[in-house]
Amino acid sequence: MFGIVRPCRHRLGERLRVEWMAHLCGLCLALRKDHGQLARVVTNYDGLLLSVLTDAQTAAVAGGRRTAGPCPLRGMRTASVAQGEGARLAAAVSLVLASAKVRDHVADGDGLLARRPVALAARRVAAGWGRAGERGGAAVGFDAAILVDAVDRQAGLEALAGPGTPVLTVTEPTETATAAAFAHTAVLAGRPGNAAPLAEAGRLFGRLAHLLDAVEDQGADAASGAWNPLTATGTPLTEARRLADDAVHGIRLALRDVEFADGKLAHRLLVHELPASVDRAFGSAACAHGPQAAGPYAPPGGPGAPLPPEPPRNRRGLLAGCAVWMGLACTCQMCCGTFEDPWTRQRREGLCEQCDCGNCSDCGDCCECCSCCGDGCDCGCDGCDCGCNC
Repeated sequence: MFGIVRPCRHRLGERLRVEWMAHLCGLCLALRKDHGQLARVVTNYDGLLLSVLTDAQTAAVAGGRRTAGPCPLRGMRTASVAQGEGARLAAAVSLVLASAKVRDHVADGDGLLARRPVALAARRVAAGWGRAGERGGAAVGFDAAILVDAVDRQAGLEALAGPGTPVLTVTEPTETATAAAFAHTAVLAGRPGNAAPLAEAGRLFGRLAHLLDAVEDQGADAASGAWNPLTATGTPLTEARRLADDAVHGIRLALRDVEFADGKLAHRLLVHELPASVDRAFGSAACAHGPQAAGPYAPPGGPGAPLPPEPPRNRRGLLAGCAVWMGLACTCQMCCGTFEDPWTRQRREGLCEQCDCGNCSDCGDCCECCSCCGDGCDCGCDGCDCGCNC
């Protein structure tokens, strides 16, 4: 699983956690149904937002959920999962973007992809995913050519970028792609008036995803000599943080203009979880359920103190990592255990144990939009799903 929106189960509360898992499993099963078993490896946390947004704009309809059979990632339990056009859009977009990611790894010669036979096989897989994503997008009325064009332009912009180039020049193709995908959820939901604010929210989400990916990868990219937008443009981390915080604020403002039928999960993920994602990327948040994150904004010596360079890890290549991922998935370790990241080899906790909420007993942290506790907010939320018993 990859993506920047990785919510803490303690903050979500039981009802929203079940809803979130329904969309995650729905995306995975939509990939399998429409594009084959191998396509499930592109399941990601951010792609499911398209399913969440589509669902949030529509009233509950018959056929919007189905009971899925046992799965290793759920500890061999059945579950109610999301289905329909939102999940299919999420699957199509995930495939196109994963295809671009594979081609990028091939071009960089990462890991096993430096070997010609492996690179050839990866190109074929990427081409197949790209075609499948375009077909899937067309099936729900989405023109995936917008995504393909954005991916093609990305390489050219990166080649031209250098010191002094605004980093937002490099993030523009990602912003354009995510804006189009977010806006299409309004089309699927039959709410054309939501398209413009959702496009704005999607544009800023794409900017944020690109920036956080660059921040998290900067050290590893420097060690391997890979291209990184922050390093290439000379953008300091302080400026990247400012841009990230501005994007989070802009998403919140854009969502105020969206008419939702039930927007609690979408609001939780895009308003309250995104700041946590920014803190996690910049290392400025601690977790009460695990070791404190280290990073340039919260080093052991205090805020602003320099960090010693992290020793380089022996990263796996794309295909080797995918093979390890499949093994972990089939043995339930990614869901309920502690495991080694398939690509970076970092130790990680399973989905059931992940938490970065700081202090889950603090209502003011996990229940910001409750009228009965916390600092409150003007988001219009009613009630509390965080489980804090306030």
